[in-house]
Amino acid sequence: MGNKMIIKAFIMALAQLGDQRFRRVLGLGIVLTFALLVASYAGLLWLVHQLVGEEATLPILGEVRWLNDLFNLSSLILMIVLSIFLMVPVASAITSMFLDEVAQAVEDRHYPGLAPVPGVPFTEALRDTVNFLGVLIGANVLALVLYIFFAPVALFIFWGLNGFLLGREYFTLAAMRRIGRDGAKELRARHRGTIWLAGTLMAIPLSVPLVNLLIPILGAATFTHIFHMLEKRG
Repeated sequence: MGNKMIIKAFIMALAQLGDQRFRRVLGLGIVLTFALLVASYAGLLWLVHQLVGEEATLPILGEVRWLNDLFNLSSLILMIVLSIFLMVPVASAITSMFLDEVAQAVEDRHYPGLAPVPGVPFTEALRDTVNFLGVLIGANVLALVLYIFFAPVALFIFWGLNGFLLGREYFTLAAMRRIGRDGAKELRARHRGTIWLAGTLMAIPLSVPLVNLLIPILGAATFTHIFHMLEKRG
């Protein structure tokens, strides 16, 4: 029953992908994600220059002019590697800041007649986004160790971890619009298995370049449907 519900919710979300509000949130998410990655790399470069300086001096060897270039190249490679693992979690977190707009678009089309909900204040949405971003990045950075030691199953660890985090956060954000934070936590606790499975199915396409950029939007819409289905079931 849970699998059929998840598939139905995803198909409904996919069918609405051309919605103007969906496209707007997708564009904002991509732009803000790349801006954050560029800013992070600029900050890393600044730190390298502060530590190394324009010309490094080593014992015996004296001034080593190429060392700074080596650190710059190393920092670039490091950011490219990290961006592979972190870009999608960052995009997911940023998209969560605009989830209210996606959820409202879903409800306008599929659940007409619902009482209007007050918009989420920007400061509250930003706070939730920063918290979610911190958890996502922290968990994925720590998971890099697991990826190294358990390389054959690294992809499954990535799917399971991000599936749990995405499902937990997106369902909570979708549910709390209607039943509040406490009600969302209670409903999530009763259906944690279904929510984790749905989150994992969202996380699997994160491994596919370009397609993964659509997942935050589809995830937000899918979990809005899942919330309404689970609330109806009780």
